[in-house]
Amino acid sequence: MKKVISLILCSVLVISCLCGCARKDTAADADSSFQSSILLCGSTSLYPIISSLASSFTETYVTWDMVDSAFPKKNISVYVAPGGSGVGAAAAIDRTADFGMLARAVRDSEKAALGAGYKEFIVAKDALTISVNAQNPYCALTDSMDTATLRKVFSGEIATWDQLDPSLPGMDIHVYIRDLSGGANEVFQNAVMGSEEITPTASQTASMTELAASIANDPWSIGYVGFGAYSQINATSQVIVSMKVDGAEATAENILNDTYRIQRPVMLITGDSISPSEQKFLDYIFSKVGYDAIKANGYIPAFTL
Repeated sequence: MKKVISLILCSVLVISCLCGCARKDTAADADSSFQSSILLCGSTSLYPIISSLASSFTETYVTWDMVDSAFPKKNISVYVAPGGSGVGAAAAIDRTADFGMLARAVRDSEKAALGAGYKEFIVAKDALTISVNAQNPYCALTDSMDTATLRKVFSGEIATWDQLDPSLPGMDIHVYIRDLSGGANEVFQNAVMGSEEITPTASQTASMTELAASIANDPWSIGYVGFGAYSQINATSQVIVSMKVDGAEATAENILNDTYRIQRPVMLITGDSISPSEQKFLDYIFSKVGYDAIKANGYIPAFTL
C-alpha cells in the first residue's frame, strides 16, 4: 500500500516542503482500497506546473465522484512538494511519494531501484539557456558562445569580462548556478563541463526563478537559466539575454529537434502500478488544461493534443 506525506494542508490542498518529502500513513480510505490522496515530490522546475494543476483539479471537481461516477464521494487531495530532482527520485524509490518529479534524465541506477514497474511520463521539455544581464556590454559584441569558452568561464579559468574581449571592463564574472542537488546541475555538467568542475565561487540558487532574478539584478553575471524561467522573467521586457551555444539558439523548435543540445526532459516517475485516481490526474495533466499550464509556465509541452 502506498505511503504519502503528513504535512499541513493549505486551502487548495497543495503543499510546499522546501526540505524534501517525508512519510505519511496510508492514502487509502479506512473502509475502501480507493486512493483518495496523491503525493508528487521533487523538481522545483516542475513544481509550479503540477501545483497549479493540482489546485485547478481540486477546485474543479472537489470530490472523486465528480471526476468519475464510479468513484466514491471522497475529497480530492493532491499534494505537491518541491525539493529537487534528486529528492524526487529518492521519494519515488522509497515509496514516500506516489510520483517523483524530475527535470533531468533518469539514471540507470534509479530505474533499477524503482524495479520492473518503472514508468515515466514526460510532461515537458526544457533547456538551459546561457544567460547574461541585458545591460552587459558583452551582448553588443556577440550573441553566441562556444562550448569550450563556456567551460572556461564556468570553471573559473576565464574570470573577468575583459578576458572574453579586451574592449570589455575588467570586472569579475559572477557565475550563478542551481544548487548541486538540482537536476539542472547534472544536465549542465554532462552537456558542457565534462570532466571539468564548476568554479567553487559560483553562487548557488534554490530555484530557476531565483537564478533568473539573480542574473537580472547583476550586470556582470552569467548563468544557466531554464527556458521556462527565462521566458517568464522576460515576459514584459528583456532583462536577461540568452546566448547561442555553438551557433544554436535556444528556441522551442531547436529544443524539440535537439539542435540546441543543453536540454532536459521534465517528467514524473514511479515504480508502482497506476491507481484509477492517479490515472485520472495523469489524464488531466496531459489534457488541454495541462498543455496550457505548461505553456503558461514558459515550458514546451512534450505532447500534442
